[in-house]
Amino acid sequence: QVQLVESGGGLVQPGGSLRLSCAASRRIFSIRAMGWYRQAPGKQRESVARITNGGTTNYGESLKGRFTISRDNDKNTVNLQMNSLTPEDTAVYYCNANDLVRDYWGQGTQVTVSS
Repeated sequence: QVQLVESGGGLVQPGGSLRLSCAASRRIFSIRAMGWYRQAPGKQRESVARITNGGTTNYGESLKGRFTISRDNDKNTVNLQMNSLTPEDTAVYYCNANDLVRDYWGQGTQVTVSS
């Protein structure tokens, strides 16, 4: 079992940046993959970024270059640095962990990009 708690969401102007953080309730070094998903109103949940315990990263289409995912095994956190934000990035962002048995999800944090 692992509980995930997201933080760092909020309101930002177009072109701005935000850094999301996901804190896990246990050591994450053994968790196969952790990542971020997002869900905008009226849309399906989509993958934003993913990082394996070996450090391999994957990004959603068109997000690489603007978003950067990282994990800190000492602090048991996974972070998402988001730059050059646009209104299309507005969504609830969810942290995910997959330990080969099941997926775990956080409660989500709202990101709103608006002037």
